[in-house]
Amino acid sequence: MKTVWNIARLAAVAGLIAIAAPVSAQEKIKEGATTTKNAIVKGAKVVGEKTKDGVSKTGEVMTDGWITTRVHERFVTESLLKDSDISVDTDKHVVTLKGTVITAAGRRKAISIAKGTEGVHQVVNRLTIGPRKG
Repeated sequence: MKTVWNIARLAAVAGLIAIAAPVSAQEKIKEGATTTKNAIVKGAKVVGEKTKDGVSKTGEVMTDGWITTRVHERFVTESLLKDSDISVDTDKHVVTLKGTVITAAGRRKAISIAKGTEGVHQVVNRLTIGPRKG
């Protein structure tokens, strides 16, 4: 009977060792997961900061200067804006339109073009209708 008791006691001790080992492994896995998560979050923050201005569909960085240029480019080809005098200013992706357009339709078109330009968050309309000044 002593032999059976010793084997049972040995099995119980071995069971405790087996139970203790996975807990240690679980802790290591948990620590590794936490370290990985922290590294990913830090990397995502860096990427977010570097792409704060955004990237256009063509891969160009959408700075305020890029947006201003793009709005001007789109105005040049618009017949409703012929003979208009429009100044475009962009600050933090908010476009401000100032100047004079010949017709109300021209004003609506200028606002529509600016709002439809990639990267624009808001358009401030300070356009007047009348003959070109200058």
